[in-house]
Amino acid sequence: MNGCTEPRADAAQDVVSHARIRALLPHGDRMCLLAAVRTWHAEGIECLAVSHRDPSNPLRARDRLGAACAIEYAAQAMAVHGALRGSGPSQPGGALLAARDIHFFVARLDDIEEELVINCRALAQDARGALYRFQVSTAARPLVSGRATVQFIALAGLGHADQT
Repeated sequence: MNGCTEPRADAAQDVVSHARIRALLPHGDRMCLLAAVRTWHAEGIECLAVSHRDPSNPLRARDRLGAACAIEYAAQAMAVHGALRGSGPSQPGGALLAARDIHFFVARLDDIEEELVINCRALAQDARGALYRFQVSTAARPLVSGRATVQFIALAGLGHADQT
């Protein structure tokens, strides 16, 4: 999946900081897993993360961070992509409806020393939702890949548009 979010000269956007990501997501401080957006455009996004090495990562269970948690990293990247493509925090939120065709190349994430690179590419999208292909990797190797279906919903009380 490398290159799924390569910047195009006419549509590439600048890096987005962790502080801006926190403002775009309804997650609390500890649950905001992404460190930065490396690049994004209408069809995709590439994010970076280092929180997988944090012993206080809220997704850890039994003193480890299982590889299935990569799906949450990808879901947060998709949410940031939707917010950047839309109108920021007033953009309706999303709900992860399904994750399919998941391939695990590792058993856990917390023992990965390198930063995580999260690539998400929208295969189809409209006002109701999107279908993404994603890959969580290091610079050198894939860790987890798959597809995810996201439904856009209005989230009342979370800084998103209220349902009417």
